[in-house]
Amino acid sequence: MATPNTDKKRHPRPNYNKLHAHPLPLTTHPLPAFLPHNPLSLLRIAYALLSELFTQPSSHAGALYTGHFSPETRSVHITDPKTIRALWEQGFFGKGTLSRSEPAWLEREKRRRGLTAALTSEEYTQQRREERLKFKQERARLQREALEDQLRKEEGTPGPTSGAPEAGPEEVEQLVEQASSEIAVPVADDQDATKAAPPKVSQDMVIQDEEHLQLTLEEAFFLSYGLGALQILHNDLPLSNTSLLTLCRQHSHFPPLPPSCLRPDDPFLLSYATYHHFRSLGWVVRPALKFAGDFMLYARGPVFAHAEFVVVVLPSYSHEYWKTEERRRECKRKEERSWWWLHCVNRVQGHVFKSLVLAFVEVPPPLADGGEMGGGVGWGVVGEVSG
Repeated sequence: MATPNTDKKRHPRPNYNKLHAHPLPLTTHPLPAFLPHNPLSLLRIAYALLSELFTQPSSHAGALYTGHFSPETRSVHITDPKTIRALWEQGFFGKGTLSRSEPAWLEREKRRRGLTAALTSEEYTQQRREERLKFKQERARLQREALEDQLRKEEGTPGPTSGAPEAGPEEVEQLVEQASSEIAVPVADDQDATKAAPPKVSQDMVIQDEEHLQLTLEEAFFLSYGLGALQILHNDLPLSNTSLLTLCRQHSHFPPLPPSCLRPDDPFLLSYATYHHFRSLGWVVRPALKFAGDFMLYARGPVFAHAEFVVVVLPSYSHEYWKTEERRRECKRKEERSWWWLHCVNRVQGHVFKSLVLAFVEVPPPLADGGEMGGGVGWGVVGEVSG
């Protein structure tokens, strides 16, 4: 079918390659490249090593980012605007409380009041969705009209026995192509006459940002423990990594459990082992509740392409400690999943063109019984594409 006309002006897309140039909120200092055909490259490497020996550069910002633990939402809140932009642009951490993903409520509010014309990534995505929806509706209307017009022509012409050629599907397709080529893709415009005009405001007016960034427990602990870039406060007191780990494990249950009741298969331990594993491999890991999973895996980030995989975390009790009859019954209840469940979850991923990944986390025995706190992660892909 012919490509529709796109003469109407589009809003420029943000330069995502520049905004998200750093995959993590860290600064790396690589050594200069060694060139065998250029002996001077050795001097550059030696100079860089000596410089770092006397004035070692830091991989973190001047001051640690700060967040506040919220027991009510079982998450960590970031309110500083600079920290919000840094964590989102460098790793896609968190979610705006008043947005679908990127914390862009303030920019949308400024745009609504006529103070700025730039589109946020969320508005750009919504605009493209509206364009595709309107185009499909218009194309379906033209196809219906072309078929109805062809049927009317056939009713008014002699049959094939009279020598007049009967219209074939190729002619109908040509009519549809001719009509579709005249469609101009509509562009969402906030200045549409059918919409109410934005209120007149002063350019000097200051709009208070009512949105904050909300980090999941896995994201917050990874930034604090894995990267050392985030300091988390609870009751205005900084938390150590040990205290934060205990707090996250407690609040992964509902209602929260006391520290004496925590187990090696706490939901937070299972999910964080999986989160840390895939983050260390370079994936951008995001929550996947709307796809009946635990995490989504992006190659670069949600603004570049859709997620390729959806991860479901499952415990695995292969240690001898869990082999006793009583413990085995309890473990089987937690790790068992029916084929009906697997078929339903995999069917959801098929509808959204994603592959299902089952991440099996090995659960060690408790520390009192000689076990370790962490566990290994094994994973496999389930789906029509991956087999």
